[in-house]
Amino acid sequence: MPRFSVIVPAYQVQAYLHACLESVLSQSYPDLELIVVDDCSPDACGAIADEFAARDPRVRVVRLPENAGLGPARNAGMERADGDYLVFLDGDDTLAPHALRAIADRIKETGDPDVLVYDYARTYLTGETVRNQAARHLTERGPAPFRLTDRPGLLKLLMVAWNKAVRREFAERAGLTFPPGYYEDTPWTYPLLMTAGSIATLDRVCVHYRQRRRGSILGTPSERHLDVFAQYDRVFAFLDADPELARWRPVLYRRMADHLTTVFTRPDRLPRSLRAEFARRARAHCRRHRVPGAPAPLPVRLRHALLRLGLRRTYEALRLASALRRRTVAGGAGLLRVARSAALRAHYRVQRRLPLRADRAVFAVDGDLGYGCNPGALEEAFRTFAPHVRTAWAADPAHHHTVPTGTRRLTPGTAACWTALARSRYLVHNGSFDAGLVKREGQILIQTRAGTPLKHMGLDLQERPAAARGTDVARLLREADSWDYVVSANRHSTLTWERVHPGGHTTLEYGQPRTDVLQRATPADVARLRESLGIPEGTVAILYAPTHRDYRRTQRAALDLERVLTRLGPRFMVLARAHPRHGGPLAESRGRVLDVSGHPSVESLCLASDALVTDYSALMFDYAGLDRPIVIHADEPEAFEAARGTYFDLRSLPPGAIARDEDELIDIFAGGHWRGSRSAQLRAAFRERFCPWDDGRAAERVVRRVVLGQSDLPPVVPLAERRPAPSAASALPRPPLATVPQPAGPRTVTDSL
Repeated sequence: MPRFSVIVPAYQVQAYLHACLESVLSQSYPDLELIVVDDCSPDACGAIADEFAARDPRVRVVRLPENAGLGPARNAGMERADGDYLVFLDGDDTLAPHALRAIADRIKETGDPDVLVYDYARTYLTGETVRNQAARHLTERGPAPFRLTDRPGLLKLLMVAWNKAVRREFAERAGLTFPPGYYEDTPWTYPLLMTAGSIATLDRVCVHYRQRRRGSILGTPSERHLDVFAQYDRVFAFLDADPELARWRPVLYRRMADHLTTVFTRPDRLPRSLRAEFARRARAHCRRHRVPGAPAPLPVRLRHALLRLGLRRTYEALRLASALRRRTVAGGAGLLRVARSAALRAHYRVQRRLPLRADRAVFAVDGDLGYGCNPGALEEAFRTFAPHVRTAWAADPAHHHTVPTGTRRLTPGTAACWTALARSRYLVHNGSFDAGLVKREGQILIQTRAGTPLKHMGLDLQERPAAARGTDVARLLREADSWDYVVSANRHSTLTWERVHPGGHTTLEYGQPRTDVLQRATPADVARLRESLGIPEGTVAILYAPTHRDYRRTQRAALDLERVLTRLGPRFMVLARAHPRHGGPLAESRGRVLDVSGHPSVESLCLASDALVTDYSALMFDYAGLDRPIVIHADEPEAFEAARGTYFDLRSLPPGAIARDEDELIDIFAGGHWRGSRSAQLRAAFRERFCPWDDGRAAERVVRRVVLGQSDLPPVVPLAERRPAPSAASALPRPPLATVPQPAGPRTVTDSL
């Protein structure tokens, strides 16, 4: 019994069928059967299917005696299917590479749900690929599997058969089949989702939906488009047969009215001679199936009312007026934006001609976020060691509350901010200021970056489009030319930054300023932070901080944190910290899982925790300076390396024990390896390479050198003389430890650069 039965109906798609079938048979997940249904096609579809069947035993060809349409053809394929799951694919579409493997993994991960819904992308003759605009409903965050009542937004997706994998036993038990006629997917998909006992989603493009110039059903004007009425009659008859489904009637009424409106307004579907008849039948259907009082926005209610009343000409006139109004409003708003932008540019040019203020400095971080990172540490050092310099922080107003009271708050894009950028002597950033910034003679720009680089950066991203995301290389080089100083944490960072951001700047290899607070913390500081987070005394607090995955649209936790804690016992808890680009919480705060994604200071979380679990995050370099245990959860190493790439093999130079999956991670903590002698040895070697300068005075050295012009800087405290901030876990009893196996093939940092 194969895992998947891929059913492909074929009718007059001979130009595309070869690519379709090849996309299935070339999948990296081979456990499948391919059922090609020749719907009495007059072209060479049958011969092409026979050729594939002759060369691959997984292919079976089913021939229908007469042309029956997509619905009956799919039914014929279902009758002969033996797979655990049914996957439908139209003969002119293709499966994305590795799609079935991703589907199989997600099905296993979510416990074999009745239905798995995945995403698609439209592909055009020009080669352009556009992803489904409603893909946000496929987010993988939250519990899975679920029922439709938990995620009703799935009904807003395109109602087609080919974006779902359906458990065959469930489809047979529910008696689900496709009806004849156009829009056959409608009475299949709605009952499928409403009756499914378990549903899961996969936020990944698995199907490429070909947009043909001519020949497609939806792009061919025909009276067959009137079939849409019979299909919705079947949907509502299905609802009437089960009183428990009555709650879906208002939702389906709105979906029907929207669908009928779409068909009615598309000139490539309805011939002009049929529009009046379509409007009459639409009015009758809306009156027949309408649920009084169904909540809907006013424009939607108006559109549905006009359709229900059959006011075709009124509807068309309002539609044209609405389109004209939108264009007028958009044009007016565009003119206002252009005028405001021109005024700000003129203001900035005037300010650049005024004298520089040697006692002013502007700080900001990438994304216009709140106070923190290396610029935050330098801003504090400015106020401490160069109090004559007045500092300002540029951030979105939502983050102004994080800025210290003695620091001026600026909003990017305002006249006040442009004035400060034009006239301040010192500009400090860990990324890029606004593209319109022009560095003046006499200004000093300090680039801090955002941590020690493990992932590829700068020029090294040119051959990695998933990570580069349209990086403007010319702008990158111009910005690097404007930097006067680049702050570096270690020799590895110095060599990397100078190569991937080449310019005439001076490198200040003084340490990581943002780690100063970690080195200066006292036991009282740690106790206060743990109490503020609600960490019980004697509890081992694990900070879980995975990095951003460029190859995933939906960022999700790779670990089932509740399962991990259940296995480890009551003395452990997890502080879950999402990457800033994650777009929301990493986990639901429940029980011993505390989501701290919104906490303003990751340094405070480091101090409050007893161990760090991460994958490829630069946070490991900061945390290593604390000399506390680090465990690497190195899942999907091949995918991460292919999409982003790393500067050295983390498995050969780890800061602690390495887990390849969730069970190995649990074993590392349960067995005590996370803080064993071998982990301590690995951490010591890691600290020696990457934390030689982190003694709590990195920001001070930068300010003394750049602002005060001093050359006699504070000496670095050797690693052996530093005392790590204490953690609660140091007092817990240690279980017997087993030896953690060393990774094969040791490499040095220099070897991997």
